[in-house]
Amino acid sequence: MPKREVYLLLHSPCMLVLGLMPFHNPIPERRPRGKAAVGFDSLVQAEKLLQVAFVLPSAMVIGWLAGAWADAKLHQSWLTLAGVIFGCISGLFYVVRMAIDAEKGAGTGPAKEESGAEKEKSQDTK
Repeated sequence: MPKREVYLLLHSPCMLVLGLMPFHNPIPERRPRGKAAVGFDSLVQAEKLLQVAFVLPSAMVIGWLAGAWADAKLHQSWLTLAGVIFGCISGLFYVVRMAIDAEKGAGTGPAKEESGAEKEKSQDTK
């Protein structure tokens, strides 16, 4: 039930103001995960591995197309090769970053991302 407060104003009898109390959600209880949740987690892991198979070739093709476009516009013959190399390096960088993130989350269950403020609070408490 909301809290009601009465304020007296000049030249008027009174004014009723509705004051709301803060509501905090209760902390949910931890329940054991069911078989469906475990199966879903394995599908998520498989999707991450399939993503690796698509990232490297697609990054290389995008770099090749960007380099070929730059070759045509700037009349240079080396930009296609530079685009392919840049695509390979960027794809490899992304795959390595995904592998590092997967290794961090492997020991603790699903990876949990923290915002900058949460990271600062956790570092301040240590």
